[in-house]
Amino acid sequence: MPDNDALALEPAAQPRPTREEAEAAIRTLLRWAGDDPTREGLIDTPSRVARSYEEFFAGYHADPVELLQRTFEEVEGYDEMIVLRDIRFESHCEHHMVPIIGKAHVGYLPSNRVVGISKLARVIDAYSRRFQVQEKLTAQIANCIAEVLRPRGVAVVMEAAHQCMTTRGVHKPGVTMVTSRMLGAFRNDPLTRREFLTVIGNPSSSVGG
Repeated sequence: MPDNDALALEPAAQPRPTREEAEAAIRTLLRWAGDDPTREGLIDTPSRVARSYEEFFAGYHADPVELLQRTFEEVEGYDEMIVLRDIRFESHCEHHMVPIIGKAHVGYLPSNRVVGISKLARVIDAYSRRFQVQEKLTAQIANCIAEVLRPRGVAVVMEAAHQCMTTRGVHKPGVTMVTSRMLGAFRNDPLTRREFLTVIGNPSSSVGG
């Protein structure tokens, strides 16, 4: 399992372009698409797109490990499953730069500490607000929770629609991709895995094996 250094921010291979360079690139794309970036309706589009990208990809400037550092031990010995389900997430396909939109379900079996539930949602945002493939995204979230919290088990199931499949290419709307990552008790104990899948509504009977 990756250590904290591997789970932290991944620095860009090259220096980040300036805002002016980003906006110039957007104007180039507008021209390449066949339009005129100097016409009234598009003149402010490069600036708007650059600001949108700052929001879409804010995950590159968030540290998921740091988000999970503050934990609580005064839980009266609670050691049963903790599940957060139906967490909406938005990401972008790293192959076509189009949206991936779906929901995530996260569960863990605490050992001696728990984390605020909003932090789990923030970890999902930190990884999803980057260019992604869903399989990697699912593994990153589960691995981070396992490494930082050291629970007895972690389960992550993600369901999403990919616009690289629904709005281009094969054009198949209504298709949902389901991925899962089961660690510890959720991988080794069929009863624990089944309980988790029941709680989240069992999006796929084959999830987790």
